[in-house]
Amino acid sequence: MNGLDTQTALLAGQMIGTPHPATATPAALKKAAQQFEGIFVSEFLGSMFEGISTDGPFGGGQGEAMFRSLLLDEYGKQITARGGIGLADAVTRQLMKQQELHS
Repeated sequence: MNGLDTQTALLAGQMIGTPHPATATPAALKKAAQQFEGIFVSEFLGSMFEGISTDGPFGGGQGEAMFRSLLLDEYGKQITARGGIGLADAVTRQLMKQQELHS
């Protein structure tokens, strides 16, 4: 990883509340990577739902619009918990490599 990747990994760890990658346990790194993937998936789903109106006979109106982000966050968590899209595995591997460099 180059310097920018290192800074990104450290920032992601700070945002999620995990310890510094050089001192984190493999389980903590995997948990942080899964949380990151959950956030990524929910943002991805958010862009898919942008064009969908909440009005109409089967829409949830203002209530649906207000709580859609919470629903998408849960979708992201559930998709990740069931195997996700493979991003968590790649992030975990990179964090483990980074940890080996600093050990």
